[in-house]
Amino acid sequence: MSHAAALPRPTAAATAGGVLADAFGGTRVRDAALVAGGAGLTAALAQVSIPIPPSPVPVTGQTLAVVLAGAALGARRGAASQLLYLLVGLFLPVYAGGDSGAHVVWGSSGGYLFGFVLAAGLVGWAAQRGADRRPLLAALTFAGGQLAVFGIGVPWLKVSADLGWGTAVHYGFTVFVVGGIVKAVVAAGLLPSAWRLARRVR
Repeated sequence: MSHAAALPRPTAAATAGGVLADAFGGTRVRDAALVAGGAGLTAALAQVSIPIPPSPVPVTGQTLAVVLAGAALGARRGAASQLLYLLVGLFLPVYAGGDSGAHVVWGSSGGYLFGFVLAAGLVGWAAQRGADRRPLLAALTFAGGQLAVFGIGVPWLKVSADLGWGTAVHYGFTVFVVGGIVKAVVAAGLLPSAWRLARRVR
């Protein structure tokens, strides 16, 4: 046997396209379970909801779940997890505050829900290129993912609630900045730590 043949083959997570969920291989069934898990995490953290009147949009833990799901699952599965969350919420009370239904999706908060799908996909795309493995880069990536949510959520809020741009930006973005930074830092501590653990147990 040649020396080259004796070398171990790299796992998917060791390649440029690998994310945390790929560290131990997977099947379609496992992928489906991971997508469901990402949606479930978002539903759970959505119940951490703090109203900030007069803004119609509360501070929640959803965006933390969105960036974690995107980074851990990758672009395709991460976006799918948020799309599943959005669809389940049409029938079950999984949105912030235990709300559900089409009136939420098409109401003032609906843009943020669609933004979750985009953000998870973008964060997942960056994570597939290693952006979630170092704390500083991870924090910037997760902050950028949250900005994608606001990029859809704020214009949607302006139109649906008939607000001026200044009011929409204030109540749809500015009041969430500190919380967004905190969530980006928390996620940036969790993902690199999870990668270190994965490398030890592989």
